[in-house]
Amino acid sequence: MKISKYLHSCLLFELDGYQLLFDPGKFSFAEGLVTPQMFGDVKSIVITHIHPDHFDIDILKSIVELSGAVVITNSQVGKELDKVNIKYTLLEEGTHRAGPFKLQAFPVRHELIMDNPLPQMTGFLINNKVLHPVDSMEEKLLNFKGIELLIMVTMAPFANEPTISAFADELHPKQIFPVHDGYAKDFFIIQRYAAYKKHFDKQGIKFHEIYKVGDGISL
Repeated sequence: MKISKYLHSCLLFELDGYQLLFDPGKFSFAEGLVTPQMFGDVKSIVITHIHPDHFDIDILKSIVELSGAVVITNSQVGKELDKVNIKYTLLEEGTHRAGPFKLQAFPVRHELIMDNPLPQMTGFLINNKVLHPVDSMEEKLLNFKGIELLIMVTMAPFANEPTISAFADELHPKQIFPVHDGYAKDFFIIQRYAAYKKHFDKQGIKFHEIYKVGDGISL
């Protein structure tokens, strides 16, 4: 399984020739470094929640028209898709198969945001190896302690580094794949990821310093 990052929280999973895309939101496409044309071979697209850095209806529509991909999402996002006649598979809890990918979905609570209501958000366990809690660090996620790979928010208006690292320390995955960095300049990301790596090295956790378009890892 290959996992590649296309800025911020836009992730491409590939296995056995099947491509699964997560959260092609506005932040990833804002500067033109990532385009819908990059995802013409995608078979399924997961939208975890309605926030614009994870979901942009025009970008999603372009990718669906290019690829014919199936959209998988929750009912809050689904209501927006209904308005523009984008078909979708409703997945909020339980197991769903997308090609070679087993998606175990569960509701997760978004971390608090200043003066904004919290969205409906869906987290995922992918092929029993990858935990994608999206923008959540709630306590129930610690049930996945020791997971192979954590998709981890690294910077956000709703969190700081000590809080993020403490959560990951307790979850103690074998590896960490960093996301949610799309509003920072490269020099800052490089600096902060070096700090994260130094911290997690001490915990025996491998932190992947991934930030460039298309960079990724294989599991």
